[in-house]
Amino acid sequence: MKIYTKTGDEGKTGLFGGGRVSKAAPRIAAYGDVDELNAVVGLAHAESRHEPLRKALVEVQNTLFTIGGQLATPDEEKQNFEVVTSAHIDSLERQMDVISETLPELKHFILPGGSKVAASLHLARTVCRRAERSVVELSQLPGEHVDRWLLIYMNRLSDFLFVLARLANQLEKCEDTVWIANKKN
Repeated sequence: MKIYTKTGDEGKTGLFGGGRVSKAAPRIAAYGDVDELNAVVGLAHAESRHEPLRKALVEVQNTLFTIGGQLATPDEEKQNFEVVTSAHIDSLERQMDVISETLPELKHFILPGGSKVAASLHLARTVCRRAERSVVELSQLPGEHVDRWLLIYMNRLSDFLFVLARLANQLEKCEDTVWIANKKN
């Protein structure tokens, strides 16, 4: 089977459930940003050697793939796969609560970085925020619908990635880098 189809050569792509739209359409941009986020999370997964972190990241990747499917299938009746629900958000929140108990109290802003895994998770967090903006923008367009749980998940996910970055630094015995503000003269 060939990987290329040539059906997008004129700048259009197909949506699941039918229909073709411009590759520059907001819906395509939104699930493209989610796909990019999934790749960056995959990079963090590849960098990590800690199984609890790796497990959490694979779970996130699977959910991001689901989100991409939801965004690529605007007709909800044609979504023949599990969609993001409140349970996905509850899972992120529970995990953040448990992890946060093991982390030093956050008293200052921290700079993205530390260990290689933490740095890649901070990158994932920023890509997540961009993907979230694309999804929110899509949801606000006339005639477009984005499920509210998907929107909430994207918002919560960036917080989760921040907590995972701090956990990665802790596991790697690498301190978070505190932001030191330059004082005005």
